[in-house]
Amino acid sequence: MTEGNFVDYVKIHINSGNGGKGSAHLHREKYITKGGPDGGDGGRGGHVVLKGNKNLWTLFHLKFKRHVKAGHGEHGSKQRSSGADGEDQYIEVPLGTVIRDTETQDILHEITEDGQEVVIAEGGKGGLGNWHFKSSTNQTPRYAQPGIPGEEKDITLELKILADVGLVGFPNAGKSTLLSVITAAKPKIADYEFTTLKPNLGIVQYRDFKTFVVADIPGIIEGAAEGKGIGHRFLRHIERNSTLLFLIPADAKDITKQYEILVDELRRYNPEMLDKDRLIAISKSDMLDDELKAELKEELDNAFDVPYMFISSVAQLGLTELKDKLWEMLNKEVE
Repeated sequence: MTEGNFVDYVKIHINSGNGGKGSAHLHREKYITKGGPDGGDGGRGGHVVLKGNKNLWTLFHLKFKRHVKAGHGEHGSKQRSSGADGEDQYIEVPLGTVIRDTETQDILHEITEDGQEVVIAEGGKGGLGNWHFKSSTNQTPRYAQPGIPGEEKDITLELKILADVGLVGFPNAGKSTLLSVITAAKPKIADYEFTTLKPNLGIVQYRDFKTFVVADIPGIIEGAAEGKGIGHRFLRHIERNSTLLFLIPADAKDITKQYEILVDELRRYNPEMLDKDRLIAISKSDMLDDELKAELKEELDNAFDVPYMFISSVAQLGLTELKDKLWEMLNKEVE
């Protein structure tokens, strides 16, 4: 999927269908002098339904679909014939989609399972025909109920990628390179900052045909909460990850300081992010000789309160151990 095809935020105006009118028909037939009321009910208006589809990874198919309108219910007719229900409109979305009311920003629903259906706008109820209102004192009611109008609202769809591990790091920390090495993903890689402009997903093939999913988001910089760099726009894609992998390059001026900045930006975005399991990977460690690595290890042992390891995506160093550790962290509750 190309970078421009990744869409994770769309606004849509939706209308459910109006209910059909009930019929006020009076039965007329040769040799039947007083047929009485026989007006049928109106049909229900069509619903607007959101449906989860595991084969979708983006909201791109909805990028240019600004209006969704369900069908109206048909009116009732003679001989107690009910009108047909309006046609429901289905909007298929990827798993992890959050539906908000655009005006209030309240979360209405979340789609997390394949085939899950949520009625986001109910069709109007059809009106009752006049035969419902006949009685001993009102034998020829000449009225029926009108249908109830459908709902009209603006909704916002936000995609939060469902992945097991989220990569967190500064621009050019090597996140995309790591993703390209441990998965079959082919993210854009270059030697300038903010090469990654959209989130990327990759599936790690682990031992015995086991797999887990890794999400790479655009790099965070200090001040992202104030909108610097790309800001916090894509951090929602790692909100559902159970484990966060912090990637810090070995040639960073201050590894501890970089980690503290990243943690602080996550805290400012959503304090609950700090409750997730964390692992630190010191990338580009092939640049370190044994002596430098020993000095750095002594420094980091005193600075970090979370596990860390040295890796190199280019030199393929420590990647097996990294996958082992991630798998252990992801499955620690199961064991």
